[in-house]
Amino acid sequence: MLDLVASINGVLWGPVLLILLCGTGIYYTFRLKFIQVRKFGEACKLLFGHITFKGGERKEGEMTPFQALSTAIAAQVGTGNLAGAATALVMGGPGAIFWMWISAFFGMATIYGEATLAQTYKTTTDDGEVTGGPVYYIQAAFKGTLGKVLATLFAIFIILALGFMGNMVQSNSIGVAFESVFTARGIAFNPIIVGVILAVFAAFIFIGGTKRLAAVVEKVVPFMAMFYILGSLFVIFMNITEVPNVLRLIVECAFNPAAAGGAAVGITIQQAVRYGVARGLFSNEAGMGAVPNAAATATTSHPVKQGLIQAFGVFVDTLLVCTASAFIVLLTKDYAASGKTGIELAQFALTQHIGSWAGTFLAVMIILFAFSSIVGNYYYGDINMPFICESKTALNVYRAMVVGMVMFGSVAEVPFVW
Repeated sequence: MLDLVASINGVLWGPVLLILLCGTGIYYTFRLKFIQVRKFGEACKLLFGHITFKGGERKEGEMTPFQALSTAIAAQVGTGNLAGAATALVMGGPGAIFWMWISAFFGMATIYGEATLAQTYKTTTDDGEVTGGPVYYIQAAFKGTLGKVLATLFAIFIILALGFMGNMVQSNSIGVAFESVFTARGIAFNPIIVGVILAVFAAFIFIGGTKRLAAVVEKVVPFMAMFYILGSLFVIFMNITEVPNVLRLIVECAFNPAAAGGAAVGITIQQAVRYGVARGLFSNEAGMGAVPNAAATATTSHPVKQGLIQAFGVFVDTLLVCTASAFIVLLTKDYAASGKTGIELAQFALTQHIGSWAGTFLAVMIILFAFSSIVGNYYYGDINMPFICESKTALNVYRAMVVGMVMFGSVAEVPFVW
């Protein structure tokens, strides 16, 4: 019965959500005259003009624009960026990567709109902390009881989806990665050790509030993304002569999956579009309503400026990090015949390129990617908790539950967690 319900939900709701999310991005793109192209240079100028490890200019209770972007990317860039592109390739063929790019392109316009709205309707709590996000502009759009009900539902769902379930998935990925590395070396390893360490670090950051969280992600996220991208570029340059063929394969298979030969047996254009678009949307969270929670807290002279900066985050998350993962796999001979998918396929591909120590490299990347997502996901729930209950006791209970879910996720079985 559960399998039947899941199948029905996948058939009915999957395409509807993809159409709504992509449709919104397409509408914003044309309505705003391709703002993600027209203002890309301005976004870079705004972003890199605020990069500083001293925190930059900020008001009390707020983040710098770069810290807000780092917090958003921390939640966006998770283990899915390592495994997700590989899964899209298996399920949708090489052409899925093309449609992943398309969804990211339109998603930049969606997140621009979300972040701009978040800045417009942000507010300040009694403690002097700046807060904002969909709960506030939902109420502005839908007056009265309807607005209150919709906003409350959003707050509840994002706390459950990211603060609890999402963080359980991330800590599970770290536990599995460590166990695989130690097992490969014949060393017994108990994942509960990872759970305890993660819980302690997470609690330390959570208790420190916005300032400590912003300081952590501001330093971890740029290093994390650049380290992985540089490693990917190393693999790409090792196979530079094959890159034009890979690009051609991606474009051809986007409209004719059979062009990939054995790598895409039985895959249709619909599957290529579905898995590519879904991978892109899941990766960059465009339209999900998560990113605006961080965008609202930035110090900026105009809402549009933060909208442009957050749009750049989609570029980093999907067009750089996910694409890097896809190229590593596509540059690997016989990847389709390996019978692997997800993180195992990514590990297999890296091993073919850089040797047996790829497992350790990938484990380190998973730690950085997953823990940054834990921090970012927690923050989204933290922002929405006061909207449901302003009690500090309730907030502390939420923090304790997140720490508990992080610890539990590290030792739970993978199928149960997913």
